[in-house]
Amino acid sequence: MKIEIYHLIDGAKQADGLTVIIDVFRAFSMECWLYALGAEEVRPVGSIEDTFAWRKKDPGCILVGERQGKKIDGCDLGNSPSSIDPEMVRGKRIIHTTSAGTQGIVSAVHAEEILTGSFVNGKAVADYIRKKNPEKVSLVCMGKAGLEPAEEDELCAVWLRSLLTGREMPDIDQKLQALAHGGGRHFFDPARQEVYPEKDFWMCIDRNRFDFVLRIEKDQDGLVSGMIRPDSNQ
Repeated sequence: MKIEIYHLIDGAKQADGLTVIIDVFRAFSMECWLYALGAEEVRPVGSIEDTFAWRKKDPGCILVGERQGKKIDGCDLGNSPSSIDPEMVRGKRIIHTTSAGTQGIVSAVHAEEILTGSFVNGKAVADYIRKKNPEKVSLVCMGKAGLEPAEEDELCAVWLRSLLTGREMPDIDQKLQALAHGGGRHFFDPARQEVYPEKDFWMCIDRNRFDFVLRIEKDQDGLVSGMIRPDSNQ
């Protein structure tokens, strides 16, 4: 198994083989939490215009959108897992657009298969990939707005690679805690709690919280993030 690590939007465009699009703070942690709290399906969307177009197609859908970290005006939720109201999302179709993560999905045009990646389901992602045993794995760190590196996404890629190669990272939990003073320090800024609540940080580094992977499929309505378990036959 050949494993390559790519970076940002350009990296997503280069990625091939089985591709994992990584966005820890917060897009793909958010999608896992949405499913865990009862969402029926999550559909990643690139543009704001396409996001709001869904309201006409499905008036009951929930729009989740973020640009520059902030909730998009007119969306029901921002990209904050701690803001999820289970009653709001349970049984609903979620339309999700973000500055980095969902942009990586729509940019990965050469990927044979796309998974999303984060710490909350990392072991499940690695288990799924080992079972598939592809010739090539591309790990794409989406960074900040897909334009500059983010420490947490780089760490997640290295950790996933370690799981796939059997070279454990015994200090992974210490490195995750250290993000509070690095790539995640904005979650601890009292002046930014409305956009980056501290609880989001802990929800995003809750390593191996979930035992499912999110695999991107395409149907007549566009892209959909499907929840599957590594031990399934899908």
